[in-house]
Amino acid sequence: MQAFRMVVIGAGETGTPLLQQLLNAPFVQVLGVADLNLNQPGIVLARQHQVPVSDNFMDFVSLGTDVDIIIDVTGMANVREQLRQYMVTSDNNHTVIMHEQIALLLMSLSAGKLLSSKHGQQQYA
Repeated sequence: MQAFRMVVIGAGETGTPLLQQLLNAPFVQVLGVADLNLNQPGIVLARQHQVPVSDNFMDFVSLGTDVDIIIDVTGMANVREQLRQYMVTSDNNHTVIMHEQIALLLMSLSAGKLLSSKHGQQQYA
């Protein structure tokens, strides 16, 4: 099986520890990390590992089916909506969008304790 090809959107308090775990996993290929603030710690970490970075998440989302999983840990409703719209208009039936709640669940399982969101309660309608 080939590595999971992933993009991370959000490189702050939630995205950075998640990115560290992804970078340490030999079965994951991080194709890009995006954040509006290119000084975020996750951006610095990505650059240290020669992972492409951008302040425009669509740079990586537009890779289409070359991406297996997009992880959105921005906590921003407009990002979620843009991702959904792009998947519909591009007919991308391959890429899965993993929202912050799922990322927190997986990180909590890895940590052995419940981790909380830095963005408060999220609605995923």
